[in-house]
Amino acid sequence: MLTADKSTAPSNPVAGSAYDFEFKSIDGAPMKLSDWRGQPLLIVNSASLCGFTKQYAGLEEIWRRYERDGLVVIAVPSNDFGEQEPSPDGEIQTFCQGVFGVTFPLASKHPVVGENAHPFYKWAADAMGPTGVPTWNFHKYLVGRDGQLVRSFTTKLSPTSPEMISWIEKTLAEAAPAAA
Repeated sequence: MLTADKSTAPSNPVAGSAYDFEFKSIDGAPMKLSDWRGQPLLIVNSASLCGFTKQYAGLEEIWRRYERDGLVVIAVPSNDFGEQEPSPDGEIQTFCQGVFGVTFPLASKHPVVGENAHPFYKWAADAMGPTGVPTWNFHKYLVGRDGQLVRSFTTKLSPTSPEMISWIEKTLAEAAPAAA
């Protein structure tokens, strides 16, 4: 079931930061979120056979518009909802790059909900509470320069919507944390 077009703020304090997590990239290399420490992240669970798959184009637009300002867009393919990402990583990569011209980082396919969810998604679920957990493909998490969750955005909210753009620009305007 899809929720209304809205965003959610974190509701629970959690230990650690997004920079504590690592995905496997779609080409099999380690993808440490700490490599982007001090940069905002937009992390999106994705699927190639979903009615919202066209959001890849909007995510690419956001990436190209804000990459120079430090934003990193990361898609995390998942087969959790409606089995809409059944393909292996190589086919997902070819599809994303060929159909949508995706140049932003793609993670390997990972579960994003439930007991087997990737640890980042478990951490985000703890921080966001039930209203900020993905209920479908193309749920978006915006992470601030400090590695903390800023907002969670529902599937229906386009990556190029005024609400998303406003939160992205606000997050980009925040000063980077001082080095420890």
